[in-house]
Amino acid sequence: MKKILLIQPSPYDQNRKPIKKKKLYFVGLALPLLAAMTPKEYEVEIILEILEDIPWDTDADIIGISSMGHGVIRSIDIAKAFKKMGKTVIMGGYMVSIMAEEAKKYCDAVVVGDAELVWKDLLKDYESGTLKPIYEKNLIGGILSTPLPRFDLIINKKIGDFLPVQAGRGCPNVCSFCSVACLYKGHYIKKPLEEVVRDIKQVKALGYKEFLLLDDNIFSDIIYLKGLLKEIKSLNMTWMSQCDIRIGKEDELLGELRDSGCTTLSFGLESISRESLLGMNKGWANPAEYPKLIKNIQDHGIDVSTEMVLGGDGDTLESIRATKGFIEENKISVPRFYILTPIPGTKFFKDVVKQGRLIKEDIYSFDGTEAVHMPKHMTPEELTNAYWELYNNLFTIKSIIKRNIIRKEFIKEPFKYLFYFGVNLYYRYQIKQKITPNIF
Repeated sequence: MKKILLIQPSPYDQNRKPIKKKKLYFVGLALPLLAAMTPKEYEVEIILEILEDIPWDTDADIIGISSMGHGVIRSIDIAKAFKKMGKTVIMGGYMVSIMAEEAKKYCDAVVVGDAELVWKDLLKDYESGTLKPIYEKNLIGGILSTPLPRFDLIINKKIGDFLPVQAGRGCPNVCSFCSVACLYKGHYIKKPLEEVVRDIKQVKALGYKEFLLLDDNIFSDIIYLKGLLKEIKSLNMTWMSQCDIRIGKEDELLGELRDSGCTTLSFGLESISRESLLGMNKGWANPAEYPKLIKNIQDHGIDVSTEMVLGGDGDTLESIRATKGFIEENKISVPRFYILTPIPGTKFFKDVVKQGRLIKEDIYSFDGTEAVHMPKHMTPEELTNAYWELYNNLFTIKSIIKRNIIRKEFIKEPFKYLFYFGVNLYYRYQIKQKITPNIF
């Protein structure tokens, strides 16, 4: 049989070594979906590098490599290594999709956009010896429809207590730094409800009691979401997802989310500075409303997880330090931060280059832990130092206890918040090594 090796690379640490973990909680969906769409005459193997080593001596004919976030640096290194061995290398994912011309230097073909739309054609071209350098299609204006993902290829690995399910892709917002906005241009593409229910039932049949609704923004279509919640409620499972913070204004919807089994929502708050949000084309978000919205979500029994970026046009050293108080006062159990980074292909990158504010030319050194552009109100060195200072100050034992133990919810669900406490301790360990905590 012909063989395909699909790899989900691990990001590098500060010493340019792939980060390793004993357990991977947040599993990607792209590779199990591609495996499900691969013709039966191919054997498929999936490697999650954060858990296991890459089999460099593989007998696979085709190497498929995913790219997410700053892990694209590792993705390219893997591609170059397999190309030297004479393998046929395919790259895909958000990052190479927005920098396809650069990515194609290191592989035989780049998949831009939604790989499911071109995967079978790509394999036919491989078999006929007519592989193209770029395969590009996206779902804008269409319907998202997929087969059941091949979780049989990953469930025997050391993964967490839930599996991913997807209802939609894209987001109606077009934040200037966001790779999703580059690909979907303000569109949200929905999957038929019956397919989403089918996928959740598969997760349940595999013995899981929880799933991750792996959407870019489940708040994109309220009518669709309400219909989905009715279906999920009947399945008696718990779940989590991410969306727009403005969902905190929707009391009825929050009640339906809770009743359907939603336990946690993650939000990209980005900054407590209104000026910074305006500069990111995220003026629809008002940081003055954040505390009220967060409290309302929490009062409905849903935990809040946050991601923020530092270095926006309104950020100062004082506002970055004040972010610590914001996180503690709002009882954010597991916060994550990144330095605002101009990713090639995004509007933010184009703006920074045009303004002459890009201070590093090597895009492969961009890892979100070091300032690579000139902020408006501080030096790049000050931004980098403030970033690590914020992380270190928020992940002291005192702060971890304040955010996870000294809160009213702890009495009702002590084991959940003790789990969060453990996650914080692990993040603290990573931060001490100057590794940015990620959802892995």
